Amino acid sequence: MHSATAPDSCPNCLKPNHLCICEAVQPIDNGVFLLILQHPQEKRENLGTAQIAHLQFANSMVKVGLSWPGLKRILGREVDPKRWGVLYLGPVKEGGAPRAEVAVVDKNGQPLRDSAEILEDLEGVIVLDGTWSQAKTLWWRNAWLLKCRRIVLNPQFRSLYGQARKEPRRDSVSTLEAGAFLLSRLEGDQTIMDTALKPFSLLLKKLRTRRPQPTQPPAGDAAEAEGEGEVGGEA
Repeated sequence: MHSATAPDSCPNCLKPNHLCICEAVQPIDNGVFLLILQHPQEKRENLGTAQIAHLQFANSMVKVGLSWPGLKRILGREVDPKRWGVLYLGPVKEGGAPRAEVAVVDKNGQPLRDSAEILEDLEGVIVLDGTWSQAKTLWWRNAWLLKCRRIVLNPQFRSLYGQARKEPRRDSVSTLEAGAFLLSRLEGDQTIMDTALKPFSLLLKKLRTRRPQPTQPPAGDAAEAEGEGEVGGEA
């Protein structure tokens, strides 16, 4: 499923060795399947969370690419797209009532009255992994996604990403956070969210406190480099 990792990267979490988060992984036996479609360019991001989500959720899959023939080909079995939801990227129409944390909308972004019933019947959910631009590319290059239920989130928390970088939107969350939040609501278990984010918290901590040490050159090369530095100083 994944290409060969760099020699200085963990083969399990795919992070550079100094950012390995495997010690914090606690697999969750989720009932609703989590499918992550990852843009190829996102795979190279140290802050990426798709593989972390895959490790944290036992019932999950990550597919890297730009387009696929359909959900059946990805999963290798018959599926009913109406029992699958995809996180929707389009605008949502605001109504008079407060927005639900998780809702199903129609093609115009209008929340459906039977959202609760639809959500209860979902077999799996799809999350597009990448920047907003990359996620939109995945959306438009996979027309079969239009057959799935469009799901929108209204999270009442700030993404942990804010500890490492500025997000373009206040409601921006990582792929891991989106998947964990959605599954915790679908399965009625808040501990899913708490457990799932532990490796992400560790990753951010390591990014703040640890950096890879520069590789030491062989003794001969070091001596030459020192000599060159002295010559340059005298000049």
